[in-house]
Amino acid sequence: MLNGRGYQWGLLDRAVAQAAAGAARVVVAEGAVGCGKSEFADTAAERAAGAGALVLRAMGTPAESGIELGVIGQLVADAPPGAFGEDAGGLSGPGGSVGSVGGGGLWAADAGAGAGGVQAMQAFCAQVLALAERVPVAVCVDDLHLADEASRRYLLHLARRARTDRVLMVLTESVHERSDDPVLGTELLRAPGFVRVRLERLAEEEVAAVVAGAPQYADAEPAGQALERFTALSGGNPLLLRALLEDHRAALEAPAGDAGQLPVPGAAFTHAVWACLQRCGVVTLAVAQGLAVLDGLASVVGAAELASTTQAVARQAVLALGAAGLLDGVRWHPAARAVVLEGMDPLVRVACHRRAARFAFRTGAPVAEVAGQLLAAGEEWAPGVLRTAADELLADGDAAGAVRVLELALGARGSEAARAELAAALAVAGARVDPAAAEAALHGPVEALKAGTLDTVGAARLGRLLVVQGRVEEAALALDAVYAAGQTGAGQAAGGVVGVWGMVGVRDAALQAPLDGLFAFPRWNAPDGGADVLPAAAPGAAAASAAAAGRGSGGSAAALADRTARRGRPGSGLGEAAAFWGVPGYNRHGGAANRAELFLRGTALSQATLAPVLQAVRALLYLDGPLRALPWTQTYAEQALRQGAPGWRAEFALLRTEALLRQGDLAGAAEQAGLVRGAAAGEQTSLTGTWASALLARAYTAMGRPDEAARELARPLPQTLPGTVQELVRMQATGLHHLATNRYHAALCDFLDIGKAVRHWGLDRPLLLPWRTGAAEALLQLGEVRQAARMVAEQLEHADAAHPWTAGVSLRLKAWTGAPGERQAVLRRAVDELRRSGDRLELARAMADLGRVLKESGEPGRANMVNRRAWHLAKACGADALQERILPGHVPAPAPAAQETEAAGPRVAYTELGDRLSDSEKRVAMLAVHGHTNREIALKLYITVSTVEQHLTRVYRKLNITRRQDLPADLQLMAAHELA
Repeated sequence: MLNGRGYQWGLLDRAVAQAAAGAARVVVAEGAVGCGKSEFADTAAERAAGAGALVLRAMGTPAESGIELGVIGQLVADAPPGAFGEDAGGLSGPGGSVGSVGGGGLWAADAGAGAGGVQAMQAFCAQVLALAERVPVAVCVDDLHLADEASRRYLLHLARRARTDRVLMVLTESVHERSDDPVLGTELLRAPGFVRVRLERLAEEEVAAVVAGAPQYADAEPAGQALERFTALSGGNPLLLRALLEDHRAALEAPAGDAGQLPVPGAAFTHAVWACLQRCGVVTLAVAQGLAVLDGLASVVGAAELASTTQAVARQAVLALGAAGLLDGVRWHPAARAVVLEGMDPLVRVACHRRAARFAFRTGAPVAEVAGQLLAAGEEWAPGVLRTAADELLADGDAAGAVRVLELALGARGSEAARAELAAALAVAGARVDPAAAEAALHGPVEALKAGTLDTVGAARLGRLLVVQGRVEEAALALDAVYAAGQTGAGQAAGGVVGVWGMVGVRDAALQAPLDGLFAFPRWNAPDGGADVLPAAAPGAAAASAAAAGRGSGGSAAALADRTARRGRPGSGLGEAAAFWGVPGYNRHGGAANRAELFLRGTALSQATLAPVLQAVRALLYLDGPLRALPWTQTYAEQALRQGAPGWRAEFALLRTEALLRQGDLAGAAEQAGLVRGAAAGEQTSLTGTWASALLARAYTAMGRPDEAARELARPLPQTLPGTVQELVRMQATGLHHLATNRYHAALCDFLDIGKAVRHWGLDRPLLLPWRTGAAEALLQLGEVRQAARMVAEQLEHADAAHPWTAGVSLRLKAWTGAPGERQAVLRRAVDELRRSGDRLELARAMADLGRVLKESGEPGRANMVNRRAWHLAKACGADALQERILPGHVPAPAPAAQETEAAGPRVAYTELGDRLSDSEKRVAMLAVHGHTNREIALKLYITVSTVEQHLTRVYRKLNITRRQDLPADLQLMAAHELA
């Protein structure tokens, strides 16, 4: 028995007592489906029987609503044998066939017509009243609104006749689906002792009481959040509430269940929802299904159209469903809506979605709603609507929805240009979710570009996407096609041609201003409200003008052939496509890096800002070191995650991996690259997955795990890899792996191929891809010292050599190409530069080389000290192979001098060094730990030698040591961290 029904039960108990005392009572309980009408009828029968009454029960059902006297037959069949005469059992069969009361032959074959029917009705009532003389009689009929008309006439006649008889009539009906017989309801009101009981949904406090009484909460009170969810899911409907409690109990008792305290709809809830709907009738069920299909477009008008009924009938059905707690207004609760949709016949559901799409389109509903219905119906009759809907979904952050909509739109018939535009839009949306799918989406447009069938606007949009994906050579084809069209006027006729800033989507001058002069490609120049525009004359394009003019397309063979004469130069397609992946020139004042960070501080991640944000973070990384770039990679990765864009997140994870590699954090880089590669793994290879594998291979190679690196490099490659930035990244990883495994000729070929490509693209930047460094290392191992020296000299002559990282790695190699007597000084310069760069791994390599030179020059003490520092740095980086090369099979122990002084006091821990030493003392100690003499330290810090000696004396005293060689190795870690 449900709590909160005390008043209704009180009315029922009084009616039972009064009827037993000889005052007939008629109790009509009405309520919405699932609100306890059947339970009320059952309880009435139980209490009447408990009071000694003879209970006759029947139930109206849709299946028997057309069977004449079907309910009366059920009552007769429920009576004791012989109570209605020997032949009365015939009433229980279909059609209410002939029976006899008391052998009088008063039952007619057609009980609902003529004098015979009246006599039969009177005979039935007389027999019930005769029974009431011997024992109180309780007639309980559930769902009276589904009873046949003849049975309702019999029951009304009994209610009129029973006045002072011991008769209790308990009738239940749906408040919104009463019978169409107005006489029945009116006449029952006139019956003596008439009582109406209204069964409402449970209030919140009643729901709480029911939930608290459930077995699963016997030992603990339900949490407030659980009560709120029980109330929301059930809508206060007792039947749904009991079903939810049953599902929750079953989940808690399941062997592997961990349901917690929050209910989750299950099988019992599903059955309860359908039970409610099936008891509402066919029309109400159709309306309910229509509302579930319409969802956000749900309305009485729409439901009426989908259910093929009138608005009045649909409105009544909506009221009935709302009263049952199934609807909130005209909207289903998501859990219940899912039950309705899943329970529909698939063909019926598709047909409903098709009709809903047309209804939404006709009534001017938002395009996203129309597209959703088309998507559910699998129809593509409105590609323009789908295209617009995809833009809206992207703006709302639903990239997955946009992808589904665009995939559906691609199924429609259309021109090659229209399909290419849809494919490009699909790639834009897919890049947020699945980069591999985004790359695959461009296959058709790229083929159309190569065949010369893509129009100028399509080529411009395609170029934008190809550039951002790193497909430089293909992007150059598109941009050269746009240039060629610009010479013929075709570009202007198509609304303008695209410059690189247009390609990355930056149209807001407020965003672009901080980047002015930052990137090495032409500025965007888009008039307000217009298309992106390039200068009318592009270098070298004149030769393509005539050919392009004849076709009106950017794909002419002459236009594409002219690219060869212009590739790599600013203003050419290849030059612009490659320049997107460059960074500004380095200067020690950090102007470009500061402007990049200023841009990032005022820019949120979006489709329009993704490319410039990636460029700005890349600029910070390569111009000012990993420590400045790493926080931004995390910031934008989190923004991408919040926007539901795992593809974007992968882009920033790759940047973070590069930053960690540049910092020397090999374990962190391997973890990041592994996550991206794992997410990109699948049936389809992708440029993103290849990039991640290449970075992972670099990390494994540096960690001394060549076999694992080889497995990464052996992974299948995408067909689109040639001519991409990702190809160069993979070639770099392959070259480093070949160096680590002593395959120097192969490594040399890898790095020389990189050099050819970057020079071909006009992107020869040692700061980005130091191919000469790798080539020089291979040449040195092959004994080609002169060729290695030439490579290093070229790199040091480059403008990027002003950057401490480029200078450091170049000087380390230069030391081995020059005279032995100069090596120590050159390597010290390399150590100083790399310490400022923040790259701990390259610093460890340079220090290891310095230790080797010191040892060869007869300074074993200083060599050991430098080697210990290098070993600790390599260990901090996770570079096991480098550790072994520096000190084979060695685990450094505390220096003897340090052991001798331990009795004088404990050594200072690394965490305490920063607190113990002043800034001046730390600077001096950090230089000393690198092996610099007092005079060299004085020159570097612009202080006197005497001041250096005083600082060192105080450092020795604070650290409980007596000489320079005892300086703790932890100072080296502090130097790498604080001076980066």
